[in-house]
Amino acid sequence: MLYLTAFLWSLPWIIPPLVTYFRLRHSRSLDDESDIPLENPPLVSVILPARNEAHNIARCVSSILSTTYPNLELIVVDDNSTDGTAQIARDAAQGDPRARVITCPPLPDGWFGKQWACATGAKVARGSVLQFTDADTVHGADLVTRSTNAMRHARTQLFSVVGRQELGGFWERVIQPQIFTILAMRYGGTESVTKATRVSNKIANGQCIFVTHDSYDAIGGHAAVRTSAAEDLMLAHRFFAARKRVVLMLGLHQLSTRMYGSLREIISGWRKNVFAGGLDSVPFGKVGRTMFPLFLLMPPLMELLPPLALVLAAFGLAAGSTLLLWAAISCAATLLWWIVAYVKVRESPLYALAYPLGALVLLYIFLSAVIRGRRVSWKGRTYISQ
Repeated sequence: MLYLTAFLWSLPWIIPPLVTYFRLRHSRSLDDESDIPLENPPLVSVILPARNEAHNIARCVSSILSTTYPNLELIVVDDNSTDGTAQIARDAAQGDPRARVITCPPLPDGWFGKQWACATGAKVARGSVLQFTDADTVHGADLVTRSTNAMRHARTQLFSVVGRQELGGFWERVIQPQIFTILAMRYGGTESVTKATRVSNKIANGQCIFVTHDSYDAIGGHAAVRTSAAEDLMLAHRFFAARKRVVLMLGLHQLSTRMYGSLREIISGWRKNVFAGGLDSVPFGKVGRTMFPLFLLMPPLMELLPPLALVLAAFGLAAGSTLLLWAAISCAATLLWWIVAYVKVRESPLYALAYPLGALVLLYIFLSAVIRGRRVSWKGRTYISQ
């Protein structure tokens, strides 16, 4: 009876990872799409907003211009950078006639900076397909070709690619997988998102979004999501609400991103939108939004409770055979999940041992985000998400 009770108590730590694993297995990949361009391929306008991205912009621009896609223009929108981003982008383009760098007009009231830069780029884009991307991305030569082929096959108006996350340092390896696991538990794999029938279950990856230009204009473009902390999520919602098809696909060999390079960047980066942006994806209306802080804090708390119980028991502050057995089973189940996760992303499974540390930092990020509410600070600007 002792073992059965402890096992039943451990089910919340066993079942969610298993369900997530099986939901992820059905994800579709760009690898299955042709890398041969369409006959008479449409012009694709790649719009790259950049604000103080001197450390990223050259790598990104060079990778975009290395494409094998035959009909492309690149528009770098310099959002009033103070670190030479614009000139570095020009130097990286090496006079390529497909690329141009434009300066973003002053930010108007009621706009987030990224949305304003994207809208500025879209206004001068000539392509029938727009690709919005971030400066911290690296694009494979076949990304645009495979993506436009996928758009044609799926007959979609918004197509988004989930790439590989580059994990350069200790804190990236310990914290970033925690974030993406929570997203996977919430949304599932690409097919779960693509086949979702509720708008709250739709999501896009702002690091790489393709849209048809006419559909983008029809939904109001980035002006329609100008006050959202998670503009990619809300674009997916706007397209779906307008009865336009939204498709998500993996592109692990076609796109990579190193989002943050230090603990400080990780905390600042996720704190800016994990709560304010997450509110837009909560189901069940006002009730769901009211309960969202609890839902947000639950994953790191769930990870921390079993190891905390074991630590307290080691100091004689917790007792009970059932409690200790529950803690041991739950810790073992969580550790096994992280071992599998790190092996899957080709990182050392030894990082799985640090999962309580990652959960602790995550709890701090989420708590501080909840305290900040809808106030968002990023790159020297402060916004109020609405």
